[in-house]
This record gives sequence, C-alpha cells and structure tokens, in this order.
Amino acid sequence: MPPQRAPRGGYQKPKHIRKTLRRLMGYLTRNPLPLILVLVCLLISVGTNLEGTYMLRDIINNFVWSGCTDVAGLGRSILRLVGVYLIGALAAYLQAAVMVRLAQRGANRLRRDLFDALQDLPLSYFDQHTHGELMSRFTNDADNVQMALEQSVVSMLSSALMFVGLVAQMLRLNWRLFSVTLLVLILTAAMFKLIGGKSRRSYQEQQAALGALNGNIQEMIEGLRVVKAFTHEDQATADFAALNETYREAARRAGFYSGIIGPVSHNLMNVSYALTACLGGVLSVLQGFDLGGLVVYLNYSRQVGQPLNQVSQQMTAVLSALAGAERIFAVMDTPPEADAGKVTLAAVRQTPTGLVELEQGDRSSRQWAWKVPGADGASRLVPLRGDVRFENVDFAYVPGKRILKGISLYATPGQKIAFVGSTGAGKTTITNLINRFYEIESGRITYDGIDVRDIAKDDLRTSLGMVLQDTHLFTGTVMDNIRYGRLDATDEECIQAAKTANAHSFIRRLPQGYQTMVTGDGANLSQGQRQLLAIARCAVADPPVMILDEATSSIDTRTEKHIEAGMDALMEGRTVFVIAHRLSTVRNSNCIVVLEHGQIEEKGDHDALLANKGRYYHLYTGQFQLD
Repeated sequence: MPPQRAPRGGYQKPKHIRKTLRRLMGYLTRNPLPLILVLVCLLISVGTNLEGTYMLRDIINNFVWSGCTDVAGLGRSILRLVGVYLIGALAAYLQAAVMVRLAQRGANRLRRDLFDALQDLPLSYFDQHTHGELMSRFTNDADNVQMALEQSVVSMLSSALMFVGLVAQMLRLNWRLFSVTLLVLILTAAMFKLIGGKSRRSYQEQQAALGALNGNIQEMIEGLRVVKAFTHEDQATADFAALNETYREAARRAGFYSGIIGPVSHNLMNVSYALTACLGGVLSVLQGFDLGGLVVYLNYSRQVGQPLNQVSQQMTAVLSALAGAERIFAVMDTPPEADAGKVTLAAVRQTPTGLVELEQGDRSSRQWAWKVPGADGASRLVPLRGDVRFENVDFAYVPGKRILKGISLYATPGQKIAFVGSTGAGKTTITNLINRFYEIESGRITYDGIDVRDIAKDDLRTSLGMVLQDTHLFTGTVMDNIRYGRLDATDEECIQAAKTANAHSFIRRLPQGYQTMVTGDGANLSQGQRQLLAIARCAVADPPVMILDEATSSIDTRTEKHIEAGMDALMEGRTVFVIAHRLSTVRNSNCIVVLEHGQIEEKGDHDALLANKGRYYHLYTGQFQLD
C-alpha cells in the first residue's frame, strides 16, 4: 500500500479520545442500523477474503497435488471460490457506499452546527481568535474529520479484523510456522513505532513550515503595493526563499520517513516468507504437512504485514481528525452571547384607541413600539422614540483596563450627537455598547427609558442602523447588498435608498446596473462606492436610530457635498450618533462630545465649543482632520 498523505493540520493527539469519539459518532448517524450494516459488511468482506484463500487448500490437495482428473468437481470448487469472492466484493461495495453517505451527512451536520454556533458567539470571542484560526475549523479540521470518517476509521477496523483473522487462520494451519511469523511481526511493530514517531514529528514540522510559508505569501500579496513603493522586492524574495527552503527540508524528512515504512515492512515480510517456506518444506517432509496448507499459509504470511502497515498509517489520520474534532467542539461549547432581554420590538399602527400591533408580514405601517411584558403576564406597547441615555457608564474589554470611565450623556429623539477625539479615545466603543455588542461593567444605558439589558438583542439591533468605517459587501448583486439592510424591501425601496445615499448615479453606470455582481468584498468598486452602498443599505432599513462610524471617511469632499442633503433627509426625525475625524462633518450636530482617554472632556454644540476655546477649539482651528 502506498504511503498515505499527511492530513492537513499535521499529526496531533486529541486530549480526550473517548469523549470526542463518542460525540463524533453521534454525528455519524442518529440511527444505529446503518453502522450495524457497515460492520456486518466489513465482517463479510474480511471473512470471504480469508475463506477464499483457505479454499485453495482443498483445491490444491484434492485436484492439483493428487492428480485427480475430476474436471467437473474442480469446476464446482472454482465456481464456489468465485462466488465467495463476489459476495465479498458486493459487501465491500455496500459498506463503502453506506459509509461515504454517512460521513458526508455527518460532516454536513458538523459544519452546520459549527456555523450556527458561531452566529451566537459574542464579538469578544472574535476579538480573541483570528479569522484564519476560525476558518481552519471549517476547512482543515472539518476536512480531516470527513476524510477519517469516510476512509480511515473503516480502513483501520477492516485492517484490525483482517489481522486477527489472519493470525487465527495461521494458528489453525500450523502453530510451528506461526512462531517464525510472530518473530517478524514483533520486529515490524518495533519498526513502526520507531519510524512512525519520527514521521509524525516530521509532519508536524512540515505543517508548521507550511503555515509560515502561506502566511508570508498572503502578507506579501496583500502588501505588494507597499513592497514596491519601498523597493523591497529583493528582501521579500530572500525572505520567501528562506521559508521555502525550510519547508522543503521539513517536507523531505517527512516524505522520507513516511516513504520507508512500506519498503521496510515489505522486505521484512519477504524475509518471513522465505523463512516460512523453508521451514514449511521441512515440516512437509518430516511431519507430512500438506502442500495445500503450506501454500495457503505462505499466502497468509505475505498478507499479515499489510494490516499493520495500514493501521500505522491510518492511526495518524484518525488521531489528527479527533484533534480537529476537539477544536471544533471547543468552539461549539463556548457559551453563546447572553441575552436575558424580554422586551421585544413590534410593528404597530396608531388608532383612535391607541397603538395596535400588526400581524406578521403586514407592511401597511412603519411605526414601531416596544412590547414590554408586565408582572401580570400582559404586555404593553411603548412607542419607539429613539431616546438614548448613558448614566455613569464604565467599560473594559479586558478586566482591569478600563476604556470608558464615567460616561454620562443623552440623545433625545431627533438629535444628532457627534463624537470626536483621538484614535483609541473610545468613540466606537460607545456605539458598540448601544447595540450590546459588549456588556458594560457598571452604570446604565437606557433606550426610551428601558434598560438595554432588558431588550432582546435581536430586536434592539433591528431598531438600530449602522454604517461602519470598514464596509463589508457580500457576494451577490448590488441590489442584494442594498436589500441586506431589510430583506423584505422591494426593488423600488432599494432604488430609493440608493438615491437617498446618492449612489444611484454611479450604480446606473455599472455594466448591469443594480444587477451587477459584487465579488471579493467589492473589489470591482472604489472605496467610496462601497461606502455609498453601505449607506444605502442602512437607508433601506429605515431605522429610528442610526450610528454612522466614519460613514463618509472614504468619500471625497465633492461627493460628500452632494450627499449631505440626502443624509440630512435620511437623518431627519431620527436619533443619530456620528463618529467623525473630519470636523467639518459635525458642525451641524446638536451636541458634539469630545472624548479623550475614555472620558468626556467637553460637550456642546459647535458654536458653544468654539466659544469655550477648549480642546475642540484647538482641533478645529488647527486642522480639520484628527490624527
């Protein structure tokens, strides 16, 4: 059997083999019957293989060695032999077909549960784990699990059954001959342990070197413009050559140790075969050991090393798959984002008698209200106005390192509140606390008088529209990306939102207009165009509260002037939080909050802050863009 390639991710041992294996088997099938069928087919396949070889004993003794001329009897014996092998082939096919189906379904469920778990994790988890690390759970780890379920597990079980069966048959034929075979098997097992350990370590080194090499390639491709700008091509080439050479040497060692297992094992089995043939000839002469038995035993002795070789090679793949499954389960077992909120959002209509909740799917009104459960079990509707207040709020991403200290501010319905300050002052952090991406340490944040911790997170975030500095567009049409703000929006509503954001004109000039495909996170669009689409996406959601985090940072001054009217129309009647570095964009805010080191240094409108001649005055008169 040729050496099996190393599983992606390297050979690693799982920490809790039984627990992980038991849980993984639950994904393999929820009905034990298919697994029982696979096991029965394995037993039949192994049994027919062994029995078919043993049937040669009678054929040789009764028809070949004895010189019998019973052609009909020989034909019947050969037909029985063919029939046995056909049954074994059918069992092997059925086992493979069922196992592949089970493995594909199990891996599908595993990926689906992992993806569902990721959707429920808090943002703090993604802050602590890189995207590449999480992606490897879906690629390397899940692929290793699927490959092991499809091939390695069954191959190991089949090899183990075959080894036990071969040993039993060889003892059944002649225990004296088996003593020679046993000695060679012990030497083979010792060889597997020695070379297998070196092979495993070499593959781990190979995977580490490959990771460093791939990281360097990705970094160079992403930063190629910087490399060329500083004329560092020679240095980049030298760095890559060194990493590539390290990977080549590690791969050479891994390939060498993996490659010699088969030849060494094969040669040891040849030695065993020769010794067994010699001893078998002696036993045939001295003790009358039949020729058919000797031929069958020699066949078994040639086969007995193969299961050990296969188990040794498949074991590394299985252990790597179990280690990958452990990493997947570790993500799935991470506590999901906590949400004890009971207050929900409801679409309502104003009637002479008060607010009335609309039926699901009724779009006759865009009014919203909070559905607040009462102590008596009944719910009351509180109009959604957009009144947001911070009351002495403290917050830290890492315990003991506070980012915000004693923040108190308010935004009444329809007000535009702007945050300015140096990088790292806490501007974006404040907006992240409004929609509960993170939980505060102390203090209180209220929304229309309701503590945001009492509002169900999905409903809270539905009422908020966000335009982030780092725009993200999904693979799909321009229309699909705008509609992402509200999935039930019509084409007409999406086009109107694009007009509001002043994106309609450039969209019409695209090759297929609104049906133009966006790929690679909008690589076929300029940064400004991507940001205009993000603004349109927020506009179609029509939220009562909007958060604009550097929403116009990638738009040139001329384009910014053009969309000011549309943005003002979009923000009219809404509570708006704006984070800006360009101070020219916040002059018309109702309140400007100047943040430094997580504290409010001063606040007021544009004219009042200029008259105060504090930090805002120095920033505004010195430069129009904060560093």
